[in-house]
Parts: sequence; structure tokens; C-alpha cells
Amino acid sequence: METRTDVFLQEVRETLTGNILPYWLRLQDPDGGFYGEVSADGTVLKDAPRGVILNARIIWAFSAAFQRLKESACLEAALHASRYFLAHFCDHKYGGVYWSVDCRGERLDTKKQLYAQGFAIYGLSELYKVNGDGELLKQAVNLYRVVESRFADPENGGYIEALARDFSPLEDMSLSAHDINADKTMNSHLHLLEAYANLYQVWPDEGLKEAVERLLVLTGEKVMAPSGHLQLYFRRDWSVLPGGVSYGHDIETSWLALECAFALKDVDIISRVRPWALSMGLAGNEGLLPDGSLRYELLPDGSFDDSRLWWVQAEGVVGNLWLWKYHGVPSGADNAFALWAYIRDRLVDHEGGEWWWAVLPDGTVDRANPKAGFWKCPYHNTRMCLEVLKLFA
Repeated sequence: METRTDVFLQEVRETLTGNILPYWLRLQDPDGGFYGEVSADGTVLKDAPRGVILNARIIWAFSAAFQRLKESACLEAALHASRYFLAHFCDHKYGGVYWSVDCRGERLDTKKQLYAQGFAIYGLSELYKVNGDGELLKQAVNLYRVVESRFADPENGGYIEALARDFSPLEDMSLSAHDINADKTMNSHLHLLEAYANLYQVWPDEGLKEAVERLLVLTGEKVMAPSGHLQLYFRRDWSVLPGGVSYGHDIETSWLALECAFALKDVDIISRVRPWALSMGLAGNEGLLPDGSLRYELLPDGSFDDSRLWWVQAEGVVGNLWLWKYHGVPSGADNAFALWAYIRDRLVDHEGGEWWWAVLPDGTVDRANPKAGFWKCPYHNTRMCLEVLKLFA
């Protein structure tokens, strides 16, 4: 008799192999890399700029998918993306990676965001896992050394948000139009943590392990508030700037931090991180809504943004499954199933492929934001599918 879990796993696998990955495979530019943007109506904007986050996440997504599915098209796509990435996004003069290039691969925005260095390490180290090309590992390790030598703040701990191309200071370090200008952010430290932990799995360097440990402690002692919610923005000395609550980041960090602790294979570290992870996961679930979805944010003025963004729902599924499996929270499984039902019925574009950016508070699909672009990538949803398949393997 087919169980609820059987149906869930079948639907998730079919979404990965029949909806997400085929969509992105079609966006390969035969002249190199991937096209930079696709509008909600499916129009491929071949002349659009190409962002480092999109391209690094493409490398990661297809590498991770190949590791699970063993489909050659995934490995070929990851390699296709990596060749372009190494040629055009890597700064061969100063080190690090640029924020964006134009459609011809020429430098466009040369600032060095900490967030981007992290995702470059994440993608390249994941591809190295599956093809063993020493050049990929060399590039990932070089980026780690750039981060440690250029972005690290030895006086206060943590890392500076952004620098100019030559690593001189920047006045505006904001990551996106949605973010404020801050010396340090939760978001960049989170994704540097996952990048470092991923690199450690293939390059078990002692200094790298210590850096992962420091990032985990910062997450639990500086970034997480007593409520379990994550504080989003900080001055250089870690004093907090106003930022509201991001439920998606709460639930995402809850499982990622514990996964990164697991990667170090150190009982003391895991024991220290586990209660922090539980607090963050429960705090994130304060954003759950009656229809099973997860709201986006509590704004600094006390109002809610009830948009259901694609990535927030995806992280909600994984985070709740981790609450169920690793923390013994019985409601975690039910929450994950409800979130998946919302994704399946409301966010997956079953005709055009991929997922919509969001369902808006009024219940309509967000068709203003793109299907693919600087921030809309095959990362959160691919990772959700792969995590589900791994958790039930």
C-alpha cells in the first residue's frame, strides 16, 4: 500500500527530474555559460548581464544533482558552467570573483561581495567532489585564502560584507536592493559557513576547520537572538542594526548550521550547535500560515510581508524535516508535507517549468519577477529535492 511518504518522495523526485533540471538545461548558451535572465513569461533574455550568484549556484546544483542521480547531462552542464565561470568571473589579477559580467563575458560590476566568494567556493568544491579535477580544488582553496586574508576581521571576528575589486574599502556594501548597507550580515556569514564546510569535506585543512567552528559560534552567539530568530545586520563590532525577522533564513540556518557541524565530525561541536539549531527552527516556524505555507518576513515596523517566496517554502520543507529527524519534533514532518503541498499546487509551474518567484499576499502568482536571474537560481529548490531524497534514503 502506497504511503503518504511514498507519494511525497515520488512527487519530489519527479519535480527535480522533470521540472527543475530540464528547465535549466535548456538555458545553456552554446557559446559558453548560461543565459543571464528568463522573464516570467518564458522569454530568454540572451543579452542580459550574468550574475556570479546564479552561475556559482548552477555549478553547485548540477554537480549535486549528478552525485545523486548519476545523469551525465547534469555533469556536462556543471562542467559547461564551470569553464565559463573560471574564465569570466574569476579576477585573475587581484583574486576573488566579480559580481557580474555582461552577456559577452566582459567585466561589469567588479565589486567583491563576501557572499559571492562563498558561493564560488561552494560550487567549485561540489564539482570537485564528483569529477576530481585538481584545478577546481585549487581555485576553491585560493578563494578561501582570499577570504581569510582580505575579508576577515581579526579584531572583532567575522568577515566584512564587501570590498572593491582591489580589496580597498567600499562605501556601499549592500548585497541587494532589499538589504541595508551594513559592515556584516547574517546572510553572508551563513553562506560562507556552508561553503567552508563543503570545502572541508574535500580538503580537511585544520585552519579551515577552525574557521568553520568560528562561524558556527558566531551564528549561535552573535547572529541568533535569545528568541531564536536571526538578527540580520551588524556594525563592524557586531552591534545590531534594525532588520526585522526573516523566517526563511531562520529555518534555513537551523538545518544548515547542524549539517555544517556534522561535516566536522566533532561530537563537542555538534553538541554545542544542536540546541541553537532547534531554537532557530522553532523560531522560523512562527511564520507558518494556516494554508501550510511560510510567510516571508516580519518587517522592522512590525508589519508582515506575507509573500510566499519560492526559496522560503523550499527551506521550510528541509528545515522541518530536520526538526523531525534530528530533534524529535513530531510536527516537523506534518509541516514539511503541508509546505510541499503548497509548493506543488501553487509555486511549481507545471507547464513552463521551474517555480514561480512567489505567490503574493493576495493569492496571485508573482509574474513581475523572473524565472531565472541574478537571484532566481536552481539552488534552493534543487537542494530541497536532494535533501528530501537523502533524508529518506
